[in-house]
Amino acid sequence: MSGTNVWTRSREKLRRFPEILAQCPGEASAYGKCVTATTIGNQELQKDLCVKEFQALKTCFLNAAKKAAK
Repeated sequence: MSGTNVWTRSREKLRRFPEILAQCPGEASAYGKCVTATTIGNQELQKDLCVKEFQALKTCFLNAAKKAAK
């Protein structure tokens, strides 16, 4: 089993990330705003505070990745 294939696949996924992110501007913005709003000052981000926004972004990413793979 060659480790080169793992790195090649990883680099390919990272290379496509900007184009996939560009297809989810609303979801990315909503998640970013939620994270920003919950970490004002010295507050730390806590688990599940922005889970709804994260799930929407994740779903959008997965759908965009499926379209890009075709």
